[in-house]
Amino acid sequence: MKIILSRKGFDSANGGIVSPIMEDGTLLSFPIPSDDTNTYDDLEYKNDSYAKILKDLRYRDKASCHIDPDLICSRRKEKIDKWIPIFGQCAQSAAYLLNKVKVQPGDVFLFFGNYHSVAKIDGKYSYLKGTKDFYKDKDLHVIWGYMQIGKIISDPTEQKQYYWHPHSSTAYTSKKNNVMFIAREKLSFNSKLSGAGVFKFSERRVLTLKGCNKATWIKRDFYDVDAIIGKRKNSVSEMNRDKGIYYAGIWQELALRESFRAEEWMRSLFEE
Repeated sequence: MKIILSRKGFDSANGGIVSPIMEDGTLLSFPIPSDDTNTYDDLEYKNDSYAKILKDLRYRDKASCHIDPDLICSRRKEKIDKWIPIFGQCAQSAAYLLNKVKVQPGDVFLFFGNYHSVAKIDGKYSYLKGTKDFYKDKDLHVIWGYMQIGKIISDPTEQKQYYWHPHSSTAYTSKKNNVMFIAREKLSFNSKLSGAGVFKFSERRVLTLKGCNKATWIKRDFYDVDAIIGKRKNSVSEMNRDKGIYYAGIWQELALRESFRAEEWMRSLFEE
């Protein structure tokens, strides 16, 4: 079983703000802005549209968005008949997964992104500051969702039947290496859980090393540079090299070489 850490949601180049950790622990991943037909008004959290939450948090980009990975149907205002969880990828990122990593059914995506705690005061959302709690005051990299692959679809004709997903549109099916990953119905290692879903906030799901900037991660040998498939430079300062790992830049996928320790850690993320 291979594990892929997949960076998804808002960042400095896509959206410009960080996704919110809601007061109930919900990790509300903002889909990146796009020219797709879906909009932030199509999504909601507790009867508040994503568009309203984004406006409160001073988002100033496009109204349309790329709903991918699409892991839970409950956030959509309009429900979709026969909806299933899907993650799409194309071009260079898809080539890395298909040709370098050689992903297959049974492998697991762990989706992480940029987060900061928010509070809703007098009907308006705002980022928390000055609480003296590192996990509330700082931007963090947090694992917010997961998918265990059940099926991999590369055929454009088959992809088009999943009409609600952006990677079913001609804009994507015409691209090189457009691929859809369909989730298993249930996790192979926990039959009580869906094959795809989202997590609530927990310190166990935070990648960021306490006291550091968000991109400096807790040092774990199974996602250090020698344990990943492909090349990635650990550019953490010499002072913290024995404690942290820093993966600079905006990138999408980080596949881990198969190991017992990586799988053990992955399973621990599902514990409450």
